[in-house]
Amino acid sequence: MTLTINQDRLLRELHHLATLTDCPQSDPTTTAVTRIVFTPRDLEARAYIASLATTAGFHLRTDPIGNTFIRWPGTQPELPAIGTGSHTDAIPHAGMYDGTVGVLGGLEAMRALKESGFTPRRSIETLMFTSEEPTRFGIGCIGSRLLGGSISPAIADALTDRLPETDPRAPTGLTLHDVRTAAGLTASLTTVPLPPHYYHAWVELHIEQGPLLEREGIPIGIVTNIAAPASYRYEITGFGGHAGALLMPDRRDALTAAAELILSVERHTLATNAASHSSDSVATVGTVAVHPGAINSVPSRVTLTLDIRDTDVSRREAIMAALHADIRALEARRNITITEHQINADVPATSDPHILATLETICNSESIPYKKMVARAYHDTNFIAPIAPVAMIFIPCRNGVSHRPDEYATPESIALGTRVLALALAKLTNEV
Repeated sequence: MTLTINQDRLLRELHHLATLTDCPQSDPTTTAVTRIVFTPRDLEARAYIASLATTAGFHLRTDPIGNTFIRWPGTQPELPAIGTGSHTDAIPHAGMYDGTVGVLGGLEAMRALKESGFTPRRSIETLMFTSEEPTRFGIGCIGSRLLGGSISPAIADALTDRLPETDPRAPTGLTLHDVRTAAGLTASLTTVPLPPHYYHAWVELHIEQGPLLEREGIPIGIVTNIAAPASYRYEITGFGGHAGALLMPDRRDALTAAAELILSVERHTLATNAASHSSDSVATVGTVAVHPGAINSVPSRVTLTLDIRDTDVSRREAIMAALHADIRALEARRNITITEHQINADVPATSDPHILATLETICNSESIPYKKMVARAYHDTNFIAPIAPVAMIFIPCRNGVSHRPDEYATPESIALGTRVLALALAKLTNEV
């Protein structure tokens, strides 16, 4: 088989997809993409991907949440399929490569194999997931969560539409059910979960979103583990008052207590990494809301959110246990109250040894240097892992930058990653 990745076609499609954005292009040297799920730009992107798939002669199916399946039937279509894919929705002011490389790269891998004369035994499928980003409904990977059974259809349909937070023109009070119905997806979400053994293997292509491959000059990353977060919302309640009249000994300042809580998160995460001789534990307090928010008023209430991620659930839970001990001590010492609400606690994914060995064999046979590595960002593959053997392929991105307009992967890196993916799909599809 002589396999040729059409780099020009793939890049042309990536650049066209980037024009489907709600973000004004103020900087000609970068590409800013805002494409929130189920907005007009997202629906345009879906239609564009569908047109490419049908032009290539593949079968198309869309489920009630909008997951789009691009299928190349094999000679034994009754066998579990080989899957790949990613997402095309984008957070506000993001870049043009996150997720899209996996969707268009998956499609190009299938086209390249077909154009080479290859015949698959198992069907091959590229999947465009719905709502990998949490922008609109407050939780990421909705499409893959539903496919893998990690969220119930009823809970998913009841998720609140947060688009008014970024677009004041959007109607308020809507749910996911309302929004998807308006987009023409009216069937019940109970039909979304995939049946057992739907996939024989799953491989996702993605930019690294970190600096290691570029820093070390390695063209391909083979992902062994995918970290997963637990997310929490905290409300710290103290006692407010006039900044001049409320004396220091009498204060129950919610913001200073929040500062201690944030530093506690950092301290225990660093200590856990030191003890495990790794960097796999990460924790971030990304939002802080102070009430009443006036320079001359002592804060009486603070709300903050915590994202804590690891490849090892027990390590993540150990950090939380240490944090909870600090919270109890903080409440007693400062005479404040801290209320915790867990938003989610997802399970890390471990790549399948056989798929990893397949990817290593391909890289060795093609003389492609590779690095076995951990994925620390969220991916839809996390939620396919409970129902199928999975792995991921990473390609370098410039300076490790992602979720920004200056996100960039070279055409050569994209084409090489697509080639490795295509060769993996070819090997896996013909397995007994």
